Amino acid sequence: MRKPASHLTTTDLKTEARQYRAAQLEAGRTVSHAQALEMVARFHGFRDWNTASGVLPMTRAPAFALSQRISGTYLKQPFSGTIIGLAALGAGDMFRLTVQFDEPVDVVSFESFSAFRQRVEATVTREGVSPSRTSDGEPHMVITSRG
Repeated sequence: MRKPASHLTTTDLKTEARQYRAAQLEAGRTVSHAQALEMVARFHGFRDWNTASGVLPMTRAPAFALSQRISGTYLKQPFSGTIIGLAALGAGDMFRLTVQFDEPVDVVSFESFSAFRQRVEATVTREGVSPSRTSDGEPHMVITSRG
């Protein structure tokens, strides 16, 4: 899947170039690393590798930090809280957060029953949206404010 240029790093492009080179070698074609870098840079809309490497960061800045204040919704209920646990997953596009809510959040939508949580763990994207969904399709967690 092609990432938007705003989410690319030179590390991403180098990885793509290695993959492209390996695929070409498997097909019986030899491509130098420099040629692969040029091809990948052009694929992502840059004039050449030098332009891409001059514009893009080497790595992405961390999306979240320990002790960071956040707010949003958890199981469709508003929350504000603090990140007390953090782990980057895979290539750093997903994060497992442990959040301590300022006030307990009722995670049950039934009128006759309540279940309050003050500390939860959720997996979110760099944008702060859980890939996991409730039965009606809403993300488990949506972070709307960081700071």
